[in-house]
Amino acid sequence: MDRYHVFSSDNMVDWMDEGEILSSDDVERGRPECGFMWAPDAAYKDGTYYFYYPHPSESKWNDSWKVGIATSKFPDKEFTDIGYIEGMGGDAMIDPCVFMDDDGKAYIYLGGGGKCVGAELNDDMISIKSEPVPMEGLDDFHEGTWIFKRNGVYYLTYPDNHGGNGNRMKYATSDSPLGPWEYQDVFLDSTGCDTSHGSVVEYKGDWYLFYHNKAISGTGNLRSVCVDKLEFDENGKILMVEQTLDSVEPVGPRVEPSEDMVTYQADEAEL
Repeated sequence: MDRYHVFSSDNMVDWMDEGEILSSDDVERGRPECGFMWAPDAAYKDGTYYFYYPHPSESKWNDSWKVGIATSKFPDKEFTDIGYIEGMGGDAMIDPCVFMDDDGKAYIYLGGGGKCVGAELNDDMISIKSEPVPMEGLDDFHEGTWIFKRNGVYYLTYPDNHGGNGNRMKYATSDSPLGPWEYQDVFLDSTGCDTSHGSVVEYKGDWYLFYHNKAISGTGNLRSVCVDKLEFDENGKILMVEQTLDSVEPVGPRVEPSEDMVTYQADEAEL
């Protein structure tokens, strides 16, 4: 993958492709053979949107990952690459996640090849306050770190190294954004892809898990985006996610297609 698009929704069901915001062609420091960029994240602070993405810079690509940054005054256009975060990256270190805490502090996490690290960002959102520290207490970490906070508890989710039908999603909890973490459980079974990635968002009072499967393509690296409800028990434990092929109930008015729109109906796909 070397081109990022932004998709928007008011109801969690109808999604509008807002277009491409960044490609490897926009990054001069990319590897000479060709560029590619993997799982990104974004954050907003003081009128600026920050887009964080992993991108290798040398021919020996897996040794040269960097966390690139592009910024814009808009969430869906006019992003400009401004460089990368010094002190984060290197061998197999990919999939940045940025977490904005309630007190206004921002943290960035990076992980791959069984390693996961985190650091507090400076106020500029493009540099770190100190050397990244290992996230301790995780069980069989693979990559794809995601952090969220609920009822004062920090949750770190990630795929494991489970073989067979593919990675599972696990999570750990902490009372601090940089751990140490206490491993909890699996909350998403394998989806049929070799790898699994997930992100969690609260929207209009409900919690959702975004992840991927291969239900449409039948091929593990041609992935379909999925979203399903994320439920918790009375103690804050994440319940096992029920994987569906028809997604979630709309939480707002449906979008009526018009003649100038190209539409794709996921629920009409031959699965």
